[in-house]
Amino acid sequence: MSNTTRNKTAKEIIHEYEIDSSFFLSTPQRTLLTKGIVTKYPDDDLNNGTGQMLEQIRKMLSNAKLQGMNDPIVVGAIPFDYTKSLQLFVPKEVEKLGPLSFVEEIRKEDLSKIKYEMTPVPERKEYGEYVAKALKKITNHELSKIVLARSLHVKADKKIAIHKLIQSLVAQNSNSYTFAVNLPQSGLRERKRTLLGASPELLVSKSGSYVCSNPLAGSAPRSKDPKEDQRRAEQLLHSSKDRYEHKFVVDAVAQTLKPFCTNLEVPTEPSLIQTETMWHLSTEIRGQLANPSTTALELGLALHPTPAVCGAPTNLAKEAIQEIEAFNRDYYSGMVGWSDADGNGEWIVTIRCAEVEDDLLKLYAGAGIVAGSKADSELAETSAKLRTMLLSMGISSEY
Repeated sequence: MSNTTRNKTAKEIIHEYEIDSSFFLSTPQRTLLTKGIVTKYPDDDLNNGTGQMLEQIRKMLSNAKLQGMNDPIVVGAIPFDYTKSLQLFVPKEVEKLGPLSFVEEIRKEDLSKIKYEMTPVPERKEYGEYVAKALKKITNHELSKIVLARSLHVKADKKIAIHKLIQSLVAQNSNSYTFAVNLPQSGLRERKRTLLGASPELLVSKSGSYVCSNPLAGSAPRSKDPKEDQRRAEQLLHSSKDRYEHKFVVDAVAQTLKPFCTNLEVPTEPSLIQTETMWHLSTEIRGQLANPSTTALELGLALHPTPAVCGAPTNLAKEAIQEIEAFNRDYYSGMVGWSDADGNGEWIVTIRCAEVEDDLLKLYAGAGIVAGSKADSELAETSAKLRTMLLSMGISSEY
């Protein structure tokens, strides 16, 4: 692993991202850029459970050390259903840098000049029908919560400039976790795919014996008018429906982490965090591990998927998602991040994201459905969440 000593601009760092063999993660604290691949997680080893998965990762890192790497890490993305596919690999080169800062003006002309054709999946009216189906399951006590997503399929009139899109995401979402990772090629076309986005949600981080998770649930769209924006924030903070939804997620995360920890600090009240497009209820959970050898990836897999992207009870919510949603989530609502040989690492919930394949993009956004949810409000929430990617593309319209 190498630490960069020469000062580079944010634009230079992002331009070094290689679409077929890189991983990029920019956080408010640090930036991670990898190049090349030493070894990949085997495609034929997906259905042996998390224990086997963690052992395979341990072997990959151990073998990398035997090959002369001083501080190998594993990076990549895990989908919503990780029994189907994984994109995890040990990179050849790793650069650790400080947080990125854009001193130059970010210009979106190159992206906004592109013409796009938008196809909502499902259509807006149909999404309302999906919410009605979910509410019926909640009324019948089959579920307590379910997260229903929708997608926006985008066809551009030219190939998408990945580096410019990453740059725009970082510049507009300085408080989020901006990521990019190459994905396995799809179908017979053998075109390169990139998963990228700017997620506000930390699934879990681990440093030594200390662990942190920052679940988000309960959201409200931002307003350009400062007074209205503040009113929405205050309304969200005191909304019984949103606090109820948020408590589901916090309780689930705390219950999952508790067996791993000697102590766990869980605030009794949520706080507010903001992104460029959304207000969120947030709770930062911190703990000390009973066994410092527990890895960040092990904790991430234990937590994934949280009720913030799935629902409760988890297995029943998963089944209902597969029954109701009109598409395969693939890597949306999965986890993206890194872990090292000592178990330290950082895993992010894969939201506010898109999969990019040449001139095609698939954008994703979801909303948590609980008792009291209304279809129009949930549709508006997904539209606001889609704006993270749309704004980075130079598109101000809502879909």
